Parts: sequence; C-alpha cells; structure tokens
Amino acid sequence: GEPKEHMYEILEFMHPLLPASKPRYLMGVGEPEDLIEGVKRGVDMFDCVMQTRMGRTGAAFTRKKRINLRNAKYARDFSPIEESCQCPACKAGFTKAYIRHLIYAQEILAARLISMHNVYFTIDLMRRMREAILEDRMMEFAQENMPDA
Repeated sequence: GEPKEHMYEILEFMHPLLPASKPRYLMGVGEPEDLIEGVKRGVDMFDCVMQTRMGRTGAAFTRKKRINLRNAKYARDFSPIEESCQCPACKAGFTKAYIRHLIYAQEILAARLISMHNVYFTIDLMRRMREAILEDRMMEFAQENMPDA
C-alpha cells in the first residue's frame, strides 16, 4: 500500500544487508515497471496475481503501456493485443475487437485469452531481463523497456 518510490528505497536499503548467495523474493509485485525496478535492485523472484486479475477485468500488458480492451477504441481494432507477441492468444489471431466483444458478451474466453497474454508477457519480460543481466546490459534494458505511465 506504500508509494512505489518508497518500495524502491527500501529495496535499495535492503540490498547490501541481504546475503548475495541467497535468493531475494518480493511478494505481490507484478507491474512490468516494478519488475524491472526490482531486478535492478537485486530481486530474484516475484509472485503476483495481477496478470490474471487484470485479465479478468479486460486489461492487458504491452511493451509500451497497459491497455484496457473494454475501451470503445478497440471495437474495430482487428490487430492482436500486441503485434510482436508470441503468446497463444496473439499467435492464434484473436483480435482486440473480438476479445472486446467477448468481454461484453460476458464470455469467460476473454478473461482466459487476456490472462494467457499477460502471463506470457511477464514470463517473456523476465526472460529478456535474464538475458540482459548475462550480457551485462541490465541498466540499458531497463531504460529501453520501461513502459509508459
């Protein structure tokens, strides 16, 4: 319930106090920017219900920002949630317009498709961060991949 900046300050304070040989776990954090900021501050593991909770309410993560598929502007948007995404929903060709229709028809498939996308998005974000760490370019990755507010 604290502001994000306070969480980041505490993570920075705790980093030198925790043993480097032990995994560092941050519970209940799932926003892409918080995952990036947490990894920058030494966090190794996260868990959160946000990806599926948001999926049930029509919200989807993209590399640029979070989108709400309930919005009218998606009624005639026949593109996938995210063009470059390889999740089962995007890859299968489910469009924003169709998913929006499913939301308003109260079809459970909408929540499942968006949740699959959000979980895939998050796993892929973490995979790309691991790559960046191994290539010693995490700070550049963070700057390039921070979603818009």
